[in-house]
Amino acid sequence: MIGVAPPAYDPAAPTTATTLPVGAASTVRAYAAELFRRHRRAFSLLVLVNTVAVIASMVGPYLLGGLIERVSDGARELHLGLTIGLFVLALAVQAVFVREVRLRGAVLGERMLADLREDFLVRSVGLPPGVLERAGTGDLLSRITTDIDRLANAMREAVPQLSIGVVWVVLLLGGLVVTAPPLAAAVLLAVPALVVGCRWYFRRAPSAYRSEAAGYASVAAALTESVDAGRTIEAHRLGARRIALSDRRIKEWTAWERYTLWLRSVLFPVTNATHTTVLGSVLLIGGVFVLHGWLDVGQLTTGALIAQMLVEPVNLILRWYDEVQVAHVSLARLVGVRDIEPDPGDASLAPAGRKVHADEVRFGYLQGVDVLRQVSLEVAPGTRLALVGPSGAGKSTLGRLLAGIYAPRDGRITLGGAELSRMTAERVRSHVALVNQEHHVFVGSLRDNLLLARTDAADAELWAALGAVDADGWARALEEGLDTEVGSGGLALTPAQAQQIALARLVLADPHTLVLDEATSLLDPRAARHLERSLARVLDGRTVVAIAHRLHTAHDADVIAVVENGRISELGSHDALVAADGAYAALWRSWHG
Repeated sequence: MIGVAPPAYDPAAPTTATTLPVGAASTVRAYAAELFRRHRRAFSLLVLVNTVAVIASMVGPYLLGGLIERVSDGARELHLGLTIGLFVLALAVQAVFVREVRLRGAVLGERMLADLREDFLVRSVGLPPGVLERAGTGDLLSRITTDIDRLANAMREAVPQLSIGVVWVVLLLGGLVVTAPPLAAAVLLAVPALVVGCRWYFRRAPSAYRSEAAGYASVAAALTESVDAGRTIEAHRLGARRIALSDRRIKEWTAWERYTLWLRSVLFPVTNATHTTVLGSVLLIGGVFVLHGWLDVGQLTTGALIAQMLVEPVNLILRWYDEVQVAHVSLARLVGVRDIEPDPGDASLAPAGRKVHADEVRFGYLQGVDVLRQVSLEVAPGTRLALVGPSGAGKSTLGRLLAGIYAPRDGRITLGGAELSRMTAERVRSHVALVNQEHHVFVGSLRDNLLLARTDAADAELWAALGAVDADGWARALEEGLDTEVGSGGLALTPAQAQQIALARLVLADPHTLVLDEATSLLDPRAARHLERSLARVLDGRTVVAIAHRLHTAHDADVIAVVENGRISELGSHDALVAADGAYAALWRSWHG
């Protein structure tokens, strides 16, 4: 068949826009089998109820065929009352069981969808933090929203309806074989055309739908990045470039949309021609058989009606199988996180102290491109270390390595002599916490948001944590106090308040080592200074690594490390580095004018 070609490949096109993997076919099959095992009882009941409904639907053609046969034989007693009674009874049974089929199918779909959402969330939360950070928000957001939405329709309707359609076709063909065996062979004449058309379509559809889904992810990523970096884009006058990027991504996405639409426009006429062929072949072949006396009129009537009834389940299968193809892509994107082998770490590794040590560390996000080069650093327990330096020097990257988010390419980072990269994520998090400028307020009460850090905390401890970060003033002013609903649909908190809640969680979690990356960036300088002094009292005795963008944070630190071009160029106290008149002294003078 000749038609439009799929959109040309582009390195920035949808097919390569994601960072999280797309599940392999074996992963998708394994997960689908797992879902079936979980809900096999519901599936069995659905098939049983559907079987009764289909058998009841075949009573009408059978009764009509028998009635026509008796008329053609010249029978005087047609027993119309009994025939009508049986027909009405069969119709009632069919109506009741069709309702049960739809109800059970919908419930089954909702339960499977709930399982999928929960599985994806649990698996995503269990991934190493570095994996999610590298994936970015656009791809993850499109999977959680768009892919879940696409799967919702498939789980609620496509899977149950596909099961119903298959059972329906099998039973109708079985009824045709029992009633008029020669006509069953006539139906098979249309199968080659249907098979050829479907093979042509389904050979192209999965990859096309996958590219379409990835295209939407790339659009979402571009738009999300533009919104998040809106002020930077305006400051550097990058608006036109970002608009051009968004336009290009949208054009690529819509090209795939048009291609998948064209595929469907070829498939549907093929299926319509198949239905016509089925009915035509049954009537023509059946008519010849009747003329030769190999088949009676009643059998032809019943066979023709059953053949006509095949139209609906075949359409149902093709329609929902097409939907399943779209859903298969979304499912592959969602279960792709199962292909990421979680680093089990070594549960036996336990720090023998609190000293943090980086030894000849090299790290880069891209192969062959190092962000940090031969960084060595020792942080004694209880030390307040400030990392300073120009933007892009590697301060945040070093902070994430010290927090155990990333593992070094070369060298070692240890906590109490235990290598962070070999420890389980849970154990690392129990000792070290990273706090950056990205803070989240979850839908629920203020109490629920705080209890995320420590589920057994009493209200007095929650208020103490809020007080430690200067948030108890506005929190006590709330009408319902800790029971106030916050987040979407509740009280809208300011970015500064959301940041204070995140810091209060930190106080409750009580780790002995903290990495703070712009943890007070959303507060104005005076409020940030006041909060940092309050936190200093709370964090007294803990090891604190602060990525300092405001140099008053560095001034208060015990040790300052100046990071330049991926290396530590200076290390010492504030007074010593100012006296050395090096890079830090220049930064300090520029900060103070």
